[in-house]
Amino acid sequence: MKKQFAVIGLGRFGGSICKSLSEQGMEVLAIDTDEDKVNNYSSIVTHAVVADGADENALRSLGIRNFDHVIVAIGENIQASILTTLILDELGVKHITVKAQNDYHEKVLNKIGAHKVVHPERDMGVRIAHNIVSKNVLDYLELSKDYSIVELIAGEKMNNKSLIELNIRAKYGVNIMAIKRDGNINVSPYGTEKILSGDILIVIGAVVDINKLEDALFDKD
Repeated sequence: MKKQFAVIGLGRFGGSICKSLSEQGMEVLAIDTDEDKVNNYSSIVTHAVVADGADENALRSLGIRNFDHVIVAIGENIQASILTTLILDELGVKHITVKAQNDYHEKVLNKIGAHKVVHPERDMGVRIAHNIVSKNVLDYLELSKDYSIVELIAGEKMNNKSLIELNIRAKYGVNIMAIKRDGNINVSPYGTEKILSGDILIVIGAVVDINKLEDALFDKD
């Protein structure tokens, strides 16, 4: 069975989620108070309705508690975001993901029933900043304040050397989770695997250790 998702709030973030879920073949209910936004997504999602996410009766009538996952993507109206999350929790929604505007908003959301809180603008800002600062960084995912997963482009310093030769885990305290090459991905590569210049390495570890690795083995120019 296809999973059923509901997205409340059809701004750029909510709209993007609707499109992505629909492209993956999921059943999506899009909800917003703005009729024009609802009309824009009516041909993209399974169902699109004009409704107030902070209206408990409206959510009940839509059978919101039967959805596998509800995403609260309400924009600037923090009060509406909090109230909607509270109602969803009281209605027994299985999984609630909420967009937060700031850290204080996140603290409140976590206390009132959100299962996951995301900061799309902040997280994208972090990823872009890392991409701008280092030409080696293709992508950056912050796992916590101190740990991250990073995609790095291997250069000449690593070319034709095996993971055993480089001894990255022992020297730098980070792990190479996978190697991408020519559209293929090698997950959990063996120590005998040789790295070639241009390979994309998916690395996990403490931020300070990843930085040490990059300083030592990745091209700066």
